[in-house]
Formats: sequence, structure tokens, C-alpha cells
Amino acid sequence: MHGVLTKQTANAIEVKGLTKRFGGFTAVDKISFDVRDGEIFGLLGPNGAGKTTTISMLSTIISQTSGSAHIYGHDAFTEKDAVRASIGIVFQDPSLDDELTGRENLDLHGRLYGMPDRERKEVIGKVLRLVELEDKAGAQVKGYSGGMKRRLEIARGFMHKPKVLFLDEPTIGLDPQTRRRLWDYIHDLNRKEHVTIILTTHYMEEADALCDRIAIIDHGKIIKLDTPDRLKDSLGGDLVRLGVEKRGRARLIASIRKAKISKRIRETDEGIDITVANGGRSLPGIMDAAKATKVHVDYATVKRPTLEDVFINLTGKQIREEAGAAGGLRGLMLRRR
Repeated sequence: MHGVLTKQTANAIEVKGLTKRFGGFTAVDKISFDVRDGEIFGLLGPNGAGKTTTISMLSTIISQTSGSAHIYGHDAFTEKDAVRASIGIVFQDPSLDDELTGRENLDLHGRLYGMPDRERKEVIGKVLRLVELEDKAGAQVKGYSGGMKRRLEIARGFMHKPKVLFLDEPTIGLDPQTRRRLWDYIHDLNRKEHVTIILTTHYMEEADALCDRIAIIDHGKIIKLDTPDRLKDSLGGDLVRLGVEKRGRARLIASIRKAKISKRIRETDEGIDITVANGGRSLPGIMDAAKATKVHVDYATVKRPTLEDVFINLTGKQIREEAGAAGGLRGLMLRRR
């Protein structure tokens, strides 16, 4: 069967001290993590944080500078053929042939992986049903919507029955409704086919909805790794967010600390974030502190922490929306040619 490896290991993926440098730039800096068999594991961070470079190394597209990575017991750098037989990839950038039909794209992929005719036809039917594209299978891909193309790419990535599927920013550019529908397909693929999924994303809500565990990555380093719930619980209470001009922040922070209202307080791009045991009870005291120090508060919100709040707490800034390195996995492949 395609994708089955003979070596036994407790984890699907094991990464130790993995590093990648491009000249003087360190894209990935000594990261270590494990991915469990059957898990949806997320690499969450801004574009340019090192997510795509990490999965490019894990999927044998590029070599590491140092460190190691194993996929079901096989070395990603010295046993590349064995690793490639066990993985599927959905690129960040579109990589379908628009002139072919959906079925023809899948058939070509199956032929490239050496799948026998009968098996190939059976699997094509199965994956088309999985992503609900049976009625569009005979249409040219150039007539597909963005969401349909992503669904077809996920189906193609699973054609050869991989044990690990890499999804690099799978919903980028899609509208919210289509994005949520795609989450359902990813969940179904993981649950029904028991495929381990490595997902890169800069969408906080996407990571929260899909991932069993999340590694928050920024500037090439993993700064926190845990389940979504534990990451949010790590902030230790409700989050009070204040919109305050920069010139008044230092005075207000000092006043709040003196009143011993907060568990944690820090300045952010927009103002001040304050972690408290109970937001509703603490907010009046915070506003009293602002009034006493004559600091104007533009707005105040109280909420349970989100993954974005965790990211801001760890880095002091909101997630960046800057351009990724060479346009994702496909861009990295093109750069090597």
C-alpha cells in the first residue's frame, strides 16, 4: 500500500534542533517538536516566521543546515524516497493545471505516483466524494471557484494515501464561509482516513478550530507549544484591552500596578493589555486608575483570551501580514531550479 513505512515509531514526526540558514539569514532556528500519529498539528505565526521553510525541510524539498527530522522513523534528509512515499503536500500557491479537468488532474497525480489503473480510478472516485466535487469532476479547473480549487488540491494531495499531509496556508485568500467549509473537509480527512496533518497558518481562528496542538513560531523560533485551550488558559484569566495613546501608557501602567489589580500587564501596538482574575469586577478599578492619572481611554473591552491574545502576550505585537518567503512551498521549489 502506498505511504506505509516499515519502521515503527511512537510519533509521526520527530524534529530536533532543526535549523535552516539562507546566507546570513536564519529562517529556522534550532526548533524541536514531535507530532503524534493521527494528530492535526499547527505551525501558527506570521508570514515570514519560518513555517513554510520548516515544512519544506520536513517534506524533503530543501535540506537543513543542521539538526534532524524523522517521518515515521525515516530520516528526512538521508531517506528521502521513503519519506516522499509517505507524504502529501498542498502548496500555498495554486499548482493545478487549469486546462485539465478535475478528474484529469487527479489521474495525472496518480500516474506520477505509479498507482495501478484500477486503484487509481477507485481512489479518484473516493477523494472526489470526500471533497464533494463529483459533479464538477469533468469540468476544466479554470472554471472552478477558489474554494473548489483548494478542495481539489487537498483531494490530490491525498490521492496516493499518504500517512502525513502537509497543508501550507490551505485557506489563504478564501472568503470566511468557504474557509469554514474547507475546515470540515480537513477534519473529515483526519478523522475518517487517520492521516496525520501538519498545517501552517497565520489565521488564529483556523488554528484554534482545527489543531490538536499548536506551535507558535516567530522569527524562526518556537516560542510556545501546547493545545489551544492550554495556550489560552496560560494567560490566567480575563483580558481587559484598553485603547490608550502612547504618551499616557506608562503613567497608567504604573497606577494599575500600584493598585494591584492585574495579574499581568503589557503595552501593545494598540494600547494596554491587562490580565485579571475577573474582568467585570476589575474594570471599574482600572477606569478609576485612568481617571486618577488623567489618562484618556478611547475604548475598553473585556473578553476571554484568544490565540491572538496569547501571541500578543508572547511577542508584544499583533500577527504580521508581511510577504512570505518566495510564495510558499512552491516558491521554494522554483527557487531551487
